Amino acid sequence: MRTNRIRTIAVAATALVAALSLTACGGEDKAMGTKPAGAVDTATPAATGTDDKAQSDAPKAGEPETQTVPAEGKHAGGNGNGKKPETAPNEKAAPSIPACTPKNSTVKVSSVSRPINHLLLTVTNTGSTDCAAYYAPFLRFDDAQSVYPVLDDSKPQAVVTLSPGQEAYAGISLLGEPGQNEPVKSDNLGVIMVDKNNESKGESTLKLPAETYTDSLGFVTYWQSDVENALMF
Repeated sequence: MRTNRIRTIAVAATALVAALSLTACGGEDKAMGTKPAGAVDTATPAATGTDDKAQSDAPKAGEPETQTVPAEGKHAGGNGNGKKPETAPNEKAAPSIPACTPKNSTVKVSSVSRPINHLLLTVTNTGSTDCAAYYAPFLRFDDAQSVYPVLDDSKPQAVVTLSPGQEAYAGISLLGEPGQNEPVKSDNLGVIMVDKNNESKGESTLKLPAETYTDSLGFVTYWQSDVENALMF
């Protein structure tokens, strides 16, 4: 019986030693950063490479922080080198079209049947290049000290540009409502052409149709590309 007891103690001691050995081995593996074959390290994230890349891209102590330059052709709004596009040093604004003036055009005034109490002003490009009929003509009847009123509502969507031989038109309303002002007979009409800055570029003097009467309530339109638009006001 004593022998059996000793044998039982010996077996227990052997089992204890084996358990301690396994524990010691596991601790040593963990300390050395190794793991048994087939074991899964749950503390390690999935192998995406993002953590390692973040650590490798992070600036080291004492090194200046840098920014990643976009790949060529990928920079939105740029020219492929990470810089904003620049205006070419020799690039110039497109030249404006010269104004129609007494030097490159002629002006005439004529009667119309409709509407009543209206005249039609016509400018013709007599030059060899394009010219622009800017704004409205400034009109002076006889020796008037002020120019005729311009109808703002007649302003076209774009400046009328004339090729050589082409025409532009302006309507002249001579009188307001009957009885509002005393009409005055006029014989001559001064027509002043202007440039894109609305500055005078010369005056032409025209003979008015016989029995032309005006008052202070009349107006002249902006230059129009066709007769209908000029006489619709």
